[in-house]
Parts: sequence; C-alpha cells; structure tokens
Amino acid sequence: MADNRPIGVFDSGLGGLTATKALMQSFPGEDICYLGDTGRVPYGSRSRETIEKYAQEDMAFLERLDIKAAVVACGTVSAVALKALRKNYRMPVYGVLEPAVAAALHATKSGRIGILGTEATITSGAYEALLRESKADLEIISRACPLFVPLVEDGRVHPGDVVIETIVAEYLTPLKEAGVDAVILGCTHYPLLEDVIGQFMGAGVTLISSGAAVAEQVAKDLAANGLLSEKQDQGIHRYYVTDSVSGFTKLASLFLQQDVSGEVKQVTLTSD
Repeated sequence: MADNRPIGVFDSGLGGLTATKALMQSFPGEDICYLGDTGRVPYGSRSRETIEKYAQEDMAFLERLDIKAAVVACGTVSAVALKALRKNYRMPVYGVLEPAVAAALHATKSGRIGILGTEATITSGAYEALLRESKADLEIISRACPLFVPLVEDGRVHPGDVVIETIVAEYLTPLKEAGVDAVILGCTHYPLLEDVIGQFMGAGVTLISSGAAVAEQVAKDLAANGLLSEKQDQGIHRYYVTDSVSGFTKLASLFLQQDVSGEVKQVTLTSD
C-alpha cells in the first residue's frame, strides 16, 4: 500500500521551513506543499479566535491541494487550535507540541525544563500541561519571546549580531539561572536561532527543535500506516505565500540551503 499525494505543511511565515527541511531529509521522495501565511505573520500576538480562524483557512487551502497529511508547523496554532483542526478534518493532522514534549522528557536529567514560545503559546499553558501529565514534579520555566519571530523573518539569526544576542540574553537569563538542562524551542522559527541560543545557554543544555521532533513522528506514522509514496524520484516541493514572493524566496533558500526560485507562488486565502 502507498499514497503518492503530497504532505501539507503550514505556518504563519518562514518558521515552518525548519519542519519542512526535516521532512525532506526523512522523505526525499515525498512531495511537499508548504503554505506560509506571510501576509498575516506573526500569529503569536493574535487572539484565540483570530488564530483559530486563520488556522482553518490555512487548512482549507492545503486540503484543496489533495494532501494526505497535514503538519501544523506553528507552535501557536498547535497550542491554540489543533483540537479544532483534528475535529474538522479526517486526514492525519500533526502538531508540534506532543513530539517536542516527548523529546524534552527524554533529554532532561534534572527535571528542569525551559519553554520558549510566542505570547499565545505561553499564555495557553499547553506545553506545561502536557509535560505535567507525564511528570507532575517537573520544574518548568516558560518565557514568551515576542521579538524572536520578526528578527528571524528579518534574517537576524547569526552569532555576533548584537541585536539578537541582546534579546536572547534578556529572554533566556531566567532559564539559565534556573539551571534548566532542556529547552523546548516552542515555535518553529526558533531553531534558526539555535547557534545564538546554544552559545548563551552553554554546554549540557539540550535544545529541542519542535520541527525536527514532529518530522520524526510523521515519518514513523506514515511508514507504519503504509502511506509513504512509492515514487523513486526526488519529491516535488511547492511553496505558497500570502505576501511577497521575492522576500520569501530569498530567506527560504537560505534556511533550506537550496534554491527555491520558481517554486513559490503568491495566493489569497480569503476574500476579506
């Protein structure tokens, strides 16, 4: 049994490309359709109602592309709207929370775990709830990092950049002082800051990429359920954005370490 339809991935912007890259590495033969809602990024500062509305529109677009599974490569949507998406769609819908939590629980030795996320993700308490379901006596330190997404989208991700290093120090000092030994990067933009965050936190602290964790879960599930593509050629990757194609193409090529020119199309999700 096989399924040659594409895997769909969506995020509010570029961050979900970290999950897409991991999926490409796991599934070199799979077709992937990526939607970045770049015209409305970021989602993390929006109300729950707005986030749920945007998420439904994102999923409806991907469903029209006849995907076989959807990866919600957005920590905010995974925290706020995943249950609603799973209720409304029959296909497998994967969020980034559960795989990241499992990886953090496996990584920690001290029982002190840090969580970084958007304001909406941290306010939802979704990561903390999942962690405590597995281990009630964990010490959890959560920090909202509202400036990370716009800085990543602006390409400010490299060590030596005084702006991002200053913001990282401000956000992560409480985690470092608490002695956490595992940090969940609870937004798929954040793995692009791994070098800067890792440099600040120091050796002995495991950084959990939610995108990589969900890609591993998808790989296991599709293989177990006979949903992998039977095609032998390199998979076809298509990218859809709701704002500038050129801006996305430049940064996406950098993040994916491959040229995506000619593969990106601007689309409209709603009529309003």
